[in-house]
Amino acid sequence: MKVGLLDTLGARYGRYWAAFLKELGVEVVTPDLPAAEAFALGRDSLPDAPVQVQLVLGRVLALGRVDLVLLPQTPPLLNDGWGEALPDLLSRRLSGLPSMQALPDGGPEMIAAATELGQRLTRNPGRVRLALERVKPLAAPPREDMPALSRASRVTVAVVGPRALLGDPDLGAGLRSALEGLGLHPVISPELPPTQVAARGGRMERAATAPAGEKELYGSLKLLDGKSAVRGVILASPARDGAVRTTLERLAGQTHKPALVVDVDAGQTEWPELVAFRDRVTVGAAARPAAPGGDDA
Repeated sequence: MKVGLLDTLGARYGRYWAAFLKELGVEVVTPDLPAAEAFALGRDSLPDAPVQVQLVLGRVLALGRVDLVLLPQTPPLLNDGWGEALPDLLSRRLSGLPSMQALPDGGPEMIAAATELGQRLTRNPGRVRLALERVKPLAAPPREDMPALSRASRVTVAVVGPRALLGDPDLGAGLRSALEGLGLHPVISPELPPTQVAARGGRMERAATAPAGEKELYGSLKLLDGKSAVRGVILASPARDGAVRTTLERLAGQTHKPALVVDVDAGQTEWPELVAFRDRVTVGAAARPAAPGGDDA
């Protein structure tokens, strides 16, 4: 069996899945098409889809003939069809795609999913157990360090958005570069310690029934919003993703700091509205020095 493995959507455990499949003896294929070409493929096929979906589709098409495609799960939002069932929706929208399966990107459910996948691919419980044991160190959560909240001669801004966008180097780099080019210091939400984000997310209203993706975005916002070093908040939405945009616009009203919601498309490098936002957050900033990492929450 030939399996395609996508390390996209801000995946954090791609090395785990690649090593696990290798231990199973499965032939693994990864797309090697440049991001711009993969995006163009996806855009031509689904011009109305969110940017991260177009990139995933392009990566799938670039794999060629495979029996199964594995991609990371993304935490869904309210009314978020793409986030809830990306493989199913892609298969419904386009015929001829290979079978696709979304896999947990961390957490205790990842091991259970690996066990089930291994059984499906090999029908050999002993081999699956051995493979799981050998790759166990790669399943350990990464060390959790808070990113630097201050940088000399720069004003700090929080950049909050889904991992599928900001955690993907091919999609998130343009916004980061634009902010740095304006003399700002961006702190990106996917780089925050997951346990601290989860703790803040658990405090939101109706947290028990809130979608996982909304809790993650809320937790990221509240973790950074409480830092005195942070002077403003950029909320980044994947272009053409109405569910994310709606959620971020709602979250923008839950901070007392200057906030701006922007759409991010593939290859985008300029956002004219950032200039006015930069001016807003830098006025008087030098007169209000913040203790690095200071927490007002």
